[in-house]
Amino acid sequence: MLALYGHHFSSYTQKAKIALYENDTSFEFREIGPDTPEHVGAWLEKWPIGKFPMLVDGDRSLVETSIIIEYLQIKHPGPVRLIPDDPMKALDVRFMDRFFDLHVMDAQQVAVASKLGRIPMTPEDGLALAHTRLRKAYDWLEGALAGKTWACGEAYSLADAAASMSLFYADWVLEITPDWPVLKAYRQRLLARPSFARCVEEARYFRAFFPLGAPDRD
Repeated sequence: MLALYGHHFSSYTQKAKIALYENDTSFEFREIGPDTPEHVGAWLEKWPIGKFPMLVDGDRSLVETSIIIEYLQIKHPGPVRLIPDDPMKALDVRFMDRFFDLHVMDAQQVAVASKLGRIPMTPEDGLALAHTRLRKAYDWLEGALAGKTWACGEAYSLADAAASMSLFYADWVLEITPDWPVLKAYRQRLLARPSFARCVEEARYFRAFFPLGAPDRD
């Protein structure tokens, strides 16, 4: 059986779980935490860089969530194709996947990292920088998503898995207000998707640990 190492509150662990849930793929979840030192040890032995998630399939270990999702489609395919077969459509999906990871998730993480003292920046400056970057991303997405159900059209894809966790947490750093109606409606559709709704519920217990304070919504 497949094994996924990670944490329920980890955004990128959630992204991988979305792909597994979309196709009802069987897997064992091995939570990384103080109560499971055996999982921590096995994880770090295979991936000493120390970032999760990590997928283990027999003798093969995979890291980096987008790669994990591509691997699942190749080796454990299901009815939901998260990466189109058409090369040009697949390129569009991969671009949007990168956009959400690099320009939404990474932007909000600046605020979190500065609050935790992990980068040489005050929490106030980190939050201000995150807001600046997120406003730019929100403005671009407001136009890019217009007229679409999902990130790249009418088919749910890898890009939407990336958008789910990115926009979920970004909204906690800079709320997606009615000033961005297209983006706000898109985020609601993502939250209603059963695969991501399941991830949200599995992580609900940990909200009190969000460094900036989790808002009372969603």
